[in-house]
Amino acid sequence: MVLVSCGSKPSKESIEAYQAKVFERGDISLPYRILLPKEFDPQKSYPLVLVLHGAGERGLDNEAQLTHGSSVFLEPENREKFPAIVVFPQCPEESYWANVDRQRKLMTFNFTFQPAGEATPAMKSLQALFDELLQNHKIDRSRIYVGGLSMGGMGTFEFVRRNPGTIAAAFAICGGAHPDTAANLTDTKWWVFHGDADMVVDYEHSVEIVNALKEQGAEVQFTTYEGVNHNSWENAFAEPDLLPWLFSNQLK
Repeated sequence: MVLVSCGSKPSKESIEAYQAKVFERGDISLPYRILLPKEFDPQKSYPLVLVLHGAGERGLDNEAQLTHGSSVFLEPENREKFPAIVVFPQCPEESYWANVDRQRKLMTFNFTFQPAGEATPAMKSLQALFDELLQNHKIDRSRIYVGGLSMGGMGTFEFVRRNPGTIAAAFAICGGAHPDTAANLTDTKWWVFHGDADMVVDYEHSVEIVNALKEQGAEVQFTTYEGVNHNSWENAFAEPDLLPWLFSNQLK
């Protein structure tokens, strides 16, 4: 099953700016791209941003995951204002970021989110990469951020759940999560996006988790794009306040 991205490709600028690496440990082999601050100082601590792509960008080419969102972090103003270590890992074709049962029904999909259970191989690899990044880079532990779209939005909720008290802020675009997990997501500030005409991942998935987060007292913003189908990442990554909001958050 593929959540399509309409055949888009990453820009040449992104491919050149983000260093291509492969994280390997035991049976794990996870391609990823990393962007360091423009005036990188290895003695300084920087915020860390993980961005999780959708199912259509899975594979091993170590490029497709840059298709959506990577250019935002390259804008000169953003590189100047928000120096950070930005990482785009790539999920293998046969795996999935989140523990979700998926069934296709004509042009739509039915998703059953698991509130617990074992992590997928991709999530286990992502966790190992995350631990490695924390070990090998000077990361500001109070300013770790995660975001993602579609499958990556689902993975964002799950990654935060599996790392309680670690993620300062997260954004989830056209994703979803089991409402019962909300109690484990309240240490993180949230901005959730979804198009109300989404024919791939039902808009109600975001409505349900947002309502559950609010009931648990979480700080959450919810942006609905009226009439927008599954490609609401185009709207979300164009939000002028996305990065200022993201980097303004800090764990106490």
